[in-house]
Amino acid sequence: MDGTVLVADDDRTIRTVLTQALTRAGCKVHATSSLTTLMRWVEEGKGDLVISDVIMPDGNGLEALPQISKLRPGLPVIVISAQNTIMTAIQAAEAEAYDYLPKPFDLPDLMKRSARALDLKRRVQPRAISSPRDAGDDLPLVGRTAVMQALYRLVARVMNTDLAVLITGESGTGKSLIARAIHDFSDRRSQPFVVAQSADLAGVEGPSSLMARAKGGSLVFDEIADFDDDAQARIVRMLDLFGDSAPRVMATSQSDLSSRMEAGQFRQDLFYRLGGVTLNVPSLRERVDDITLLADHFLARSERESGVTRRLSAEARDLVRAYSWPGNVRQLENTVRRLLVTSAEPEIARAEIEAVLGNQPALEPLRGGGESEKLSASVARHLKRYFDLHGGALPPPGVYTRILREVEAPLIEIALDATAGNQARCAELLGINRNTLRKKITDLDIRVTRRRKLM
Repeated sequence: MDGTVLVADDDRTIRTVLTQALTRAGCKVHATSSLTTLMRWVEEGKGDLVISDVIMPDGNGLEALPQISKLRPGLPVIVISAQNTIMTAIQAAEAEAYDYLPKPFDLPDLMKRSARALDLKRRVQPRAISSPRDAGDDLPLVGRTAVMQALYRLVARVMNTDLAVLITGESGTGKSLIARAIHDFSDRRSQPFVVAQSADLAGVEGPSSLMARAKGGSLVFDEIADFDDDAQARIVRMLDLFGDSAPRVMATSQSDLSSRMEAGQFRQDLFYRLGGVTLNVPSLRERVDDITLLADHFLARSERESGVTRRLSAEARDLVRAYSWPGNVRQLENTVRRLLVTSAEPEIARAEIEAVLGNQPALEPLRGGGESEKLSASVARHLKRYFDLHGGALPPPGVYTRILREVEAPLIEIALDATAGNQARCAELLGINRNTLRKKITDLDIRVTRRRKLM
């Protein structure tokens, strides 16, 4: 790499690591903990690339992006942030940041993105952006896992396009929230947001009434797989009549529409009209590291609303993370709400969560898999989804190691849970040496707790 990089972050460790890595790569580096200093450097014409945190002691890195663009059109800015919400990704896209990475970031990945930014000669005209909005602060679209961050970036990219969007995912994952976020933070946000059910298409005036209600806003067909043949045909005819002021079309589905289409249960012409961009919202089982983050989000929101402070004990957090959450985010949110009512102490104990979850099913079948689906076929579906979520770009290097880790970690965690944390029994169950198991537990940072198994 060749060029001068301006690094702004109030974390000394991050400044040191980035300075050393970029210097070794051949760059000159100016690092600061002050947004004011960063802006002075930019105004003085220093730097070919900016890497900036969002929350700084003397300002907000996202809010500074329009000024950077005005002072230095075409200067690429990579935003890094510990605020792992969809709002950060959307605001970074609105402010025309070159790229966005959540903390903790993968250093080789950031270096690769920095190299691309330095090589790319951008010619971007500055544009005014709306100030950061607070509407999304209460959306449970929170996550630091790679699969959620990839989803956030894809949402930000398609937000202001006219492409139809198909949002898939299990029940309770937040499909309707994604649709709402796409509308609320797009150029159509001042126009109507209409959610249509099959009954809304009935009668002679059904389709025309829907078109009139949606106008130039967003029209969402909720759980489109449940629409019967007549409703599907009406949608096709309605979409063919759309003109210049047509609404943005979105649809949600927890069923695999391609499989239903192959089985003759879903119209092929409608499938291709709805599938301009497909966004898959992962289940909580696919984003285990986000579970306690979401629980803390719901607890913090309750504290803001009611003034009541609650927190999860360490044992309770372990249980929340280990549970399979067949109802996904909706089930987690409802569980937290119930605990806030039933818990009398500031700290929610493990026993209280066991009482709430004890009579609920531990796991539902994977969507679209079927009882006869082989593990390899299920893994193949999830891997394809992982690649698709990168929007045509390749995932960061190291896919092989990451995928093996993703498979190995839950296997060991589930085996440990099944054996109540007994490592000797777990090693026997897995068919590996006990020392090998101990090494894997350390390498994968798996917490082991001897406990009574939750039935």
